[in-house]
Amino acid sequence: MGAHQAIARHLWVFRRAFTASPLASHFRLQPQPRHASIKPELLKEAREWYERFQESSLPQGETSFSRSSGPGGQHVNKTETKATTRWSVTALLRVLPTILHDDIRSSSYFTQWNDSLTMHAQVHRSRDANVTENRKKLFRELQELGKHRIPKETSPTVLRQRETQAKAANQRRLETKKFQSSKKASRRASFE
Repeated sequence: MGAHQAIARHLWVFRRAFTASPLASHFRLQPQPRHASIKPELLKEAREWYERFQESSLPQGETSFSRSSGPGGQHVNKTETKATTRWSVTALLRVLPTILHDDIRSSSYFTQWNDSLTMHAQVHRSRDANVTENRKKLFRELQELGKHRIPKETSPTVLRQRETQAKAANQRRLETKKFQSSKKASRRASFE
């Protein structure tokens, strides 16, 4: 038996031991919601921010221009239309909710050496259009970050379902305990 087969066999035996027993449900880890460790007031703040977040609420960035690459003929060679806009993380943190503060530096647009988010745009032939494109990119990036990080409000229906499931799981656990207890009690010899 190869090493991989031996490891696979041990994993199978281990899984079997915990799923075949009557107490298997007791040993299973219950999944925690991803926002279980976040304080409710921070969640409320983040949800309100996400609802009213608009492109106009973004801080002003520092923009520099350079020559664009690609097709465009003489216009590309003579003008500097590529826009590179940089927003410092400290300026962005002022307008973002606390929940997103740690995640902002994990963005693919994050530049570590100057602690900023940097966007480049050269799709348009005018400077202003490329600057606007950079703002739109930042807005979309922050929206996506909020969408993935800020959980939505749990509906009352889902809360009722979870409560019902928890009660049923507890009931099954108690029935299993009583069954195990009665099984052990029946093994005891009565000497009366």
